[in-house]
Amino acid sequence: MGASWIDVQGALFIWRWSWGLPLKERILFQVRFYIYMKKRKVGLAYIFYAQPGRFDMYLTKKELKVIILLGGIITGVLFWGVYGNAQSELKEIALTFDDGPHPYYTEQLLDGLLDRGVQVTFFVTGEHASLHPDVIKRMHEEGHLIGNHTYSHIQLRNDNREVFKKELILTSVLLEEITGEEISYVRPPYGTWDKSFEEELNMIPVLWTVDPLDWCSDNVACITERVVERVDENDIILMHDYYETSVTAALEIVDELLEEGYTFVTVEEIMFE
Repeated sequence: MGASWIDVQGALFIWRWSWGLPLKERILFQVRFYIYMKKRKVGLAYIFYAQPGRFDMYLTKKELKVIILLGGIITGVLFWGVYGNAQSELKEIALTFDDGPHPYYTEQLLDGLLDRGVQVTFFVTGEHASLHPDVIKRMHEEGHLIGNHTYSHIQLRNDNREVFKKELILTSVLLEEITGEEISYVRPPYGTWDKSFEEELNMIPVLWTVDPLDWCSDNVACITERVVERVDENDIILMHDYYETSVTAALEIVDELLEEGYTFVTVEEIMFE
């Protein structure tokens, strides 16, 4: 329903009266009054939103500016309140896979992730990448992050530093040729790392916070339970895409954690956002 003549005149009278209040009290009163009038669709809110051409003769330019400003403030507060709450409730985790790609199991995993709209991080060996470059291309095209896991899954020791370094370089070059992008992330096998490589090779090491030891178990339910019961916001989950049970468990984990409200992101988003 439209506003009556009395509604309009009464609203204008109260609005102009409020300008005599101290600044803080005036702002508080006018915001509350504005909301009240908007809900009733009368007075100032009605004038501005419903029939500005008919009633704007009763408002000064200053009053119209204030109405516009208050409307913007209120809209902004409401929007950022909802948006901020949604952001604060967002629980992000990163699912990562080592040792691939496998010619069958990794493809199976990619199919499942695509169906669920989930992106993960793959730390691949150069040896397997050279055998299955088409799988690497698919990972990249479907939005997954690809990292370096050395060429032959070598573990860094005191006596093989240069060999380890050469494997990292060789694998990065290979992956860059396949994907067309620089490889910045590395997961050192067994977690053994030398920080000096970070500057020498411009690479960022990525370890993990949840390890279900999926590589040594053929029990899908057990692997799934180990992750689901331990995981928390911003965790990085370590799994492997070279075993059938690991891939089956990984997709069950994704399903369960999606139901719990988690969002899957790449390690880059966990570490730097």
